[in-house]
Amino acid sequence: MPKRNLAGIGDYKSSAGGWGALKAVADALRSQMGVVNETQGLLTMNQPRGFDCPGCAWPDPHHTSSFEFCENGAKAVSWEATAKRTTPEFFAAHTVSKLWGWRDYDLENEGRLTHPMMYDSATDKYLPISWEEAFARIGEALRSLPDPDMAEFYTSGRTSNEAAFLYQLFVREYGTNNFPDCSNMCHEATSVGLPESIGVGKGTVTLEDFDETDLVFCIGHNPGTNHPRMLGTLREVAKRGVPIITINPLRERGLERFTSPQHPAEMLTGGSTPISSSYYLVRVGGDMATLKGIMKAVLEMDAHSVAEGGSGYLDRDFIAKHTAGIDDLVTDLNATPWRDIEKRSGLARAQMEEIAKAYVKAERVILNYGMGITQHRHGTANVQQLANLLMLRGNLGKPGAGISPLRGHSNVQGDRTVGITEIPSDAFLDALKQAFGFEPPREKGHNAVEAIEAIRDGRSKALISIGGNLAVAMSDPEVTFEAMRKLDLAVHVATKLNRSHLLLAKQSFILPCLGRTEIDAQATGTQSVTVEDSMSMVHASRGGLKPASDHLKSEPAIVAGLAKATLPNSVVQWDDLIADYSKIRDKIEAVFPAFADFNAKIAKPGGFRLYVAASEREWLTPNKRANFLVYPGLDEDPLVNDEQILTLTTIRSHDQYNTTMYGLNDRYRGITGRRDVVFVNEKDLARRGLQHGDIVDVIVADGQGSRVLRDQTAVAFHISEGSIAAYYPEANGLIALEKFDAKSGTPSYKSTPVTIRASQAE
Repeated sequence: MPKRNLAGIGDYKSSAGGWGALKAVADALRSQMGVVNETQGLLTMNQPRGFDCPGCAWPDPHHTSSFEFCENGAKAVSWEATAKRTTPEFFAAHTVSKLWGWRDYDLENEGRLTHPMMYDSATDKYLPISWEEAFARIGEALRSLPDPDMAEFYTSGRTSNEAAFLYQLFVREYGTNNFPDCSNMCHEATSVGLPESIGVGKGTVTLEDFDETDLVFCIGHNPGTNHPRMLGTLREVAKRGVPIITINPLRERGLERFTSPQHPAEMLTGGSTPISSSYYLVRVGGDMATLKGIMKAVLEMDAHSVAEGGSGYLDRDFIAKHTAGIDDLVTDLNATPWRDIEKRSGLARAQMEEIAKAYVKAERVILNYGMGITQHRHGTANVQQLANLLMLRGNLGKPGAGISPLRGHSNVQGDRTVGITEIPSDAFLDALKQAFGFEPPREKGHNAVEAIEAIRDGRSKALISIGGNLAVAMSDPEVTFEAMRKLDLAVHVATKLNRSHLLLAKQSFILPCLGRTEIDAQATGTQSVTVEDSMSMVHASRGGLKPASDHLKSEPAIVAGLAKATLPNSVVQWDDLIADYSKIRDKIEAVFPAFADFNAKIAKPGGFRLYVAASEREWLTPNKRANFLVYPGLDEDPLVNDEQILTLTTIRSHDQYNTTMYGLNDRYRGITGRRDVVFVNEKDLARRGLQHGDIVDVIVADGQGSRVLRDQTAVAFHISEGSIAAYYPEANGLIALEKFDAKSGTPSYKSTPVTIRASQAE
């Protein structure tokens, strides 16, 4: 008989938000204890003179003083402001070999790091080290490398604009453009794809556009977990009677119905607001086919209207004045058979025609998308098809319309804006040279995949990480872990212990930094930093909590310390910049004209919006037009045509943000206290002789069968047929390092052909 385990698997019947969210907030505060006595700290999150949520990048109405935070934002704050501490005494009691056997959740749950630490191979333990000695050793190690390109400099999306700008300044004066970044693993397809389409790698909408829109698309994202404050915006859209069309492989509760904790009437009556007016379960990896199907239907409707003497449904004036490439797109769509589109998308032609009818009926359309679009082997092309769809009816550069990529961490977009990129433009490098008086390197650097390849091959020997958990976030942990153990130098700037810190180089350091919530006191007083949200709004963030330890330094101060130790003849006045962060902002303004009057603008509540040319119908492309771009075909992997093959997507649980686990529950999907599950359509289970609760193995369908995720419990779920979902990062071992989008370098976390079978003992 098949093995079965239904413990902790149920059916969550309530809406997203509501009392369940408030209970989760209370539980998070109670378990971490740190902010229970710092209630005022939580109340200043996302407020005009407070700190910006260290979670997602969804914008806030900063001009107001509303109690504007969500469940997962509260979890992020409690996780950072915890009373728990990971002290030198903890490290003295635990060898690294022993810690390797701990769960990732338990490593971080030990609490905030309090002292700089250096690994000692003789004892297999991290030992405390002074900041001065740590900087000196790291600087010496970096200077000893034969070539600056033998070092990799990783950045997390929580890094402030000020820290990121100093980081890229240090690294470029050092002599390399090796900037693997968390964006490489999530929205790089946006950063690469949209500039080719519309001239800018950012979204074009503002929060106010949602007040004027006639139709909203939600494609490939899960706001209830990954950007919960968006639910408040979607709720207001739905309340106005505006249709919200969702195209997603899984039914996610946050996209179905939402009870707003900020609205007492809903809370007290047990009511909720329906979010999606229609919900289409696209097959995992079927986004390209679906988008082509919708556009094909629009063209057919347009042709029929014109033939009947009507004006058609395309915005011909916009297309003529602002775009190029429409004829090639029409040729491609006409040549793509409906039967192929239906098979690959998992949707019926009639469903895609329904979507097209709603689309042409609306005058102003906003299209939101997440990593369900980008983390594919053709993620860049997916993004460009979204732009194509909007351009057909002129839904760019006008109120109530536009494209809205849903970024992850709260400043991942800002880091890119202030220079964290492995492909810097000549204009940026020229401005950097003018502002600081040194010649920055011009050669392309490494993205995340290229960095791991270089470390694996011995071409890179040092890794400096500002935040994050790179080894766990990357695909192919078997290759990644082995590679990182070959390093000569590993430096991790962090608030908490994670598994990347346990992958030991010849010299390994952990440098503890201040969190977003904490007071940053420098020579001239308490400092503010700035962040950019996913709609290009830049605003100040100022922590108000006492630092977790007297031995912490801010990220900007750590970067400056590394720079001074590595570059004794640096042309940069590092101490002056650290003493007063407004001077960092002056330098940002000098390099990036879009930040004109930077310090004055962030002094105002809500900050300011950076200029987004495409929002004004200014196209910064080589031909000065928005471009319809064609992707030939529908399939990114021919194996998906085999009926025995399922396409795997990785997902995050509700108690998770990126690689950080706040707990082991996935409330909205009915999972409690575990993560060893895969979500499968009930019909797909039955076809394979399996049932809900069976223990299964997931095998990559590459003909070798060497990549297997073993002993997972199959959960019958509302997921499209032909699809399967498993948790990230547990399923990362199924994704080979070489499986990525060739244009953006984004690993294909969401398009792996697999088979499943009843679990077999090794």
